[in-house]
Amino acid sequence: MRLPPFIDAMPALDLPFPESVVSSRAVRSEAGLVAFFTFHEDFVLPPHAHGPQWGVVVAGEIVFTIGDETRTYRPGDSYAIAAGVEHGAAIKAGTVVIDVFAEADRYALKLR
Repeated sequence: MRLPPFIDAMPALDLPFPESVVSSRAVRSEAGLVAFFTFHEDFVLPPHAHGPQWGVVVAGEIVFTIGDETRTYRPGDSYAIAAGVEHGAAIKAGTVVIDVFAEADRYALKLR
């Protein structure tokens, strides 16, 4: 699934993963960060924790472990992760998600 051109024109995030694996676009404000992630390959996100996060699956599938609960999320499913809760995921190639982070500086924007 391709994002609309106006979203694709937004800045990318400086992620610790190659763009060939996951690409991103983002909008930042003082109140938080909204990120659009597209996974081009199957991907395992190691367990980690940070501030509050909310997300929705637009396309594809994620097997998310949030705290002690593991669940499969598909298009239309949303998830909420409280601050400090450890989470990790197995993400299928072709998955597109929108994630909203309470931490506006969760990831730096890439300069074009």
